[in-house]
Amino acid sequence: MATGTIISLGLYFIVMLGIGLFAYRQTDTNVEGYMLGGRQLGPAVTALSAGASDMSGWMLMGLPGAMYVSGLSAGWIAVGLVLGALANYMLVAPRLRVYTEVANNSITLPDYFENRFADNSRLLRVIASVVIVVFFTLYTSSGVVAGGKLFETSFGLTYETGLYVTAGVVVAYTLVGGFMAVSMTDFVQGCIMFVSLIMVPAVVISELGGIGASIDALDTINPALFDAFMDASTNEALSVIGIVSLMSWGLGYFGQPHIIVRFMAIRSVKDIPTARNIGMGWMIVSIIGALMTGLFGLAFVTGNGNEIDPETIFIYLSQILFHPLVGGFLLAAILAAIMSTISSQLLVTSSSLTSDFYQAFLRRDASDGELVIAGRVSVVVVALVAIYLAYDRDSTILTLVSNAWAGFGAAFGPLVLFSLFKREMTRRAALGGMVVGAVTVLLWIYLPVEIGGQKLGEWMYEIVPGFILSSLTIMILSKSGSPREGVVDTFDAFQTKLSEK
Repeated sequence: MATGTIISLGLYFIVMLGIGLFAYRQTDTNVEGYMLGGRQLGPAVTALSAGASDMSGWMLMGLPGAMYVSGLSAGWIAVGLVLGALANYMLVAPRLRVYTEVANNSITLPDYFENRFADNSRLLRVIASVVIVVFFTLYTSSGVVAGGKLFETSFGLTYETGLYVTAGVVVAYTLVGGFMAVSMTDFVQGCIMFVSLIMVPAVVISELGGIGASIDALDTINPALFDAFMDASTNEALSVIGIVSLMSWGLGYFGQPHIIVRFMAIRSVKDIPTARNIGMGWMIVSIIGALMTGLFGLAFVTGNGNEIDPETIFIYLSQILFHPLVGGFLLAAILAAIMSTISSQLLVTSSSLTSDFYQAFLRRDASDGELVIAGRVSVVVVALVAIYLAYDRDSTILTLVSNAWAGFGAAFGPLVLFSLFKREMTRRAALGGMVVGAVTVLLWIYLPVEIGGQKLGEWMYEIVPGFILSSLTIMILSKSGSPREGVVDTFDAFQTKLSEK
């Protein structure tokens, strides 16, 4: 590995650890400070933290790879994600920030569900927590694997060493600084990703002789690359169902715990419009950069007579077109994407284990200091399990990420939306909607049923039926009973406080 690349990566790791130490000194020692940053995140940190924890390695590897193979038709998923993220800022962010505070200062999503519906049985909390712990442990493992493979293919280290380096740095700053460290490192990582996704496609286009020459080169390869309604990899037209499936990724935003927890932590509802503008601007520019990297990267690779794994196009270009010092910075962007998501998932899982299991069932009178320690121990435990799972490369199939996204989106998405808007929603409806959404996704993935020769998940993305059936369940069950005592009063108090903001 070139010296310049090593220097860039070394500086990156030092900065991440330094931020963790800084956050440790700035964060309150109570549980709200460790898990929500004391609800004091500024709009810029909120926006880029939400974006960086959302995008993960798919922004720099998966999306460019899809564009490389399928052309503009892969852009429908980007359209759906942008619309979903915007709706999340508009519909969920301000209401969830206020309601979680009104509902007994809820710190986690399961905590909010229990307090919102006065669930004394704690069944809502338990089911939601199990979903979070199971899916996020596997999700975290997939991120650790991505880091391991990056170190193995780009840095000449063993796969196992890559696992421990990736997880070790993330655990270090998450363990020390908690939510504030995760959010601040996400902010820096989001900036790195943003700059990288502007630099790489710009240099590629320049190398190809400008935008006109780049388009001509792609047209020579395959004119279908510019047809948004045709899959260039098969030269077959996309069906309406196919387009809906791609765009439906946007529905997942309403139920992603590691994203919407940022809305719970922002310092004021008045900061949300600013956070929305920053976050959406960052997202749109970054996604366009990722799409252009894949599309024009294809022209560059083909013109040089090479063949590569499509998902490594960003890595390939960063090493071929840039000085090693800059190339190291660009590789750090991939690590930033991977680590920002791992850290968020670690903290959400840790928060759930601490608040929703340890405090709720084992130590109800635990002090804030004890809960912070329990949270830190949980971070280490989850990371070790993730590393263990990552040793088996086949255990982190790429489709697991999309399945987990669909599972969270269908189980939690309708529940979050209805809980924030439907005054008469009942506990039974919340339980039913969550279970139906999760079960529908699992059945859609694993049932041996085919439509037109395609498995159900290939025919339509599982989040669509899951989200629809969960929503219908909530609406039907809410009409068959009444909210528990005090639930409507709390909703009215929430509405009043929201209007005052």
